[in-house]
Amino acid sequence: MEAKALQAGLNELLETLKDGQRGYTEAMTDVEDADLKQVFKKYAAQRSEYITELEDQMHKLNLHPDEESSITGTVHRAFINLKSIVTGKDRHSILAECERGEDYAKKAYETAQKLQDLPGGLKSLIETQAAGIKQGHDEIRNLRDASK
Repeated sequence: MEAKALQAGLNELLETLKDGQRGYTEAMTDVEDADLKQVFKKYAAQRSEYITELEDQMHKLNLHPDEESSITGTVHRAFINLKSIVTGKDRHSILAECERGEDYAKKAYETAQKLQDLPGGLKSLIETQAAGIKQGHDEIRNLRDASK
């Protein structure tokens, strides 16, 4: 695989992680339920850690993370509606929106895992992070289902 395609795939993953981190950070600030504050704080921190790990791997491979998001012209903003929903304070809606963001993150990792010729360290990092993303998705989904 050429470096350009690899870099584009990894930048897409970074954008998704940054989007999730921003979404959870905002939600954590606005949500009133203490348990959700903790969950959102945990996932904002997780995304932040994943961004750092991914950027470190990219630098080792001499791939440079995009400073601006220009991925395919328009990046899907998974957490875009979260702010308006959180202000409505409906626990189920907040969690449903978070799960939508998690679905998007899961898809981004599934796509990244299909990238050809991933160097070993990067491949295992992506697999480890994908497992963490799936676990987060399932926790958010379970909280959402319990809030009905």
